Amino acid sequence: MKYLIIGLGNIGPEYELTRHNVGFLTLDRLADQEGASWSSNRLAFTSEIKYKGRILQLIKPTTYMNLSGKAMNYWMKELKIPKENCLVIVDDVALPFGSLRLRGKGSAAGHNGLKNIEELTGGQNYPRLRFGIGDDYPKGRQVDYVLGRWSQAEINELPIFMDKSIEMIKSFVTAGINLTMTQFND
Repeated sequence: MKYLIIGLGNIGPEYELTRHNVGFLTLDRLADQEGASWSSNRLAFTSEIKYKGRILQLIKPTTYMNLSGKAMNYWMKELKIPKENCLVIVDDVALPFGSLRLRGKGSAAGHNGLKNIEELTGGQNYPRLRFGIGDDYPKGRQVDYVLGRWSQAEINELPIFMDKSIEMIKSFVTAGINLTMTQFND
């Protein structure tokens, strides 16, 4: 069984430790834990890990956030992985910091990366793990907030939530989406 795990984010050092890059950060942590390395490939940095008889193809799109669907669509076709075996890790301002929610489908909720995925992969029916980054920003300052760096308090807690999201990824590929949602969604 093959799975495509897509961490959303933006490339470049200026974005590296921003809230919008939590998908990249989570996959970096998973690859580090599994001793996997990244390669620069077409439209994405890629890595592969094996877990309990499953092959997890990890990608971090190099298309920038707003064109994430281009990379996801390419790698789904290239690796012949059906959409139901894809999981998108995405930041979400509608959830409190550290809250994690797995969903089998849903709206983009204004997230440009998800909008592009919907446009290029044919709709909202794909699993996503929404990683809460909170909404502690003044009216009209959302872009500054999501592209802003984590606070020190958030940095101290981030590994705990990234590890929980990694547990959810592993559960998704072994137990399936429904059992994982039941076990982990808060």
